[in-house]
Amino acid sequence: MRPEELLTLLQNVGAIRHGHFELSSGRHSTTYIQCALVLQHPKYAEQLGRALAGEFHDLKIDVVASPALGGIVLGHEVARAIGCRAVFVERDSTGRMALRRGFEVTEKESVLVVEDVWTTGGSTSETMRVIEEAGGRVIAVGALIDRSNGRLEFPVRAEALLEIKAESYEASLCPQCRSGSPALRPGSRSSRTFA
Repeated sequence: MRPEELLTLLQNVGAIRHGHFELSSGRHSTTYIQCALVLQHPKYAEQLGRALAGEFHDLKIDVVASPALGGIVLGHEVARAIGCRAVFVERDSTGRMALRRGFEVTEKESVLVVEDVWTTGGSTSETMRVIEEAGGRVIAVGALIDRSNGRLEFPVRAEALLEIKAESYEASLCPQCRSGSPALRPGSRSSRTFA
């Protein structure tokens, strides 16, 4: 899938929103990308999973790992396209990401970490830490969308299907906050963090 095709698909399903948003990372932005709106369609989820898996066709991957919640569907579809297992990490009772539900990885397994959107890379980095602490060997990371504006550097190969230029700000530096506009919190962590 070419970047312009993915962008059109995201626009057609209403996955790209404009306004004032607080992202899962805590940063603020005028652009929010809700990949769940495209991944809710199995046909599109399968296509996007195949496309992202294709970016890593030259690697031997044993496991695809994703952070909950945003990466679960995509990680499963990437794993299906590769023909390997899919696991996910999620927050435990202390708020730290962990492998749960009986998921395991071994030191012999090569792992691809997959996320829907990169802004700060925090969820991907946390997932990498969990996998490596469990004994897995992360060899690459991937995302549907990189909205980091070139700020991310991972210690392994990184591929995204689409780069979207979308500024984000620390809350204290957000121009919209300064003008009195309240931020919406549509991210998956918002209900846990702000309820």
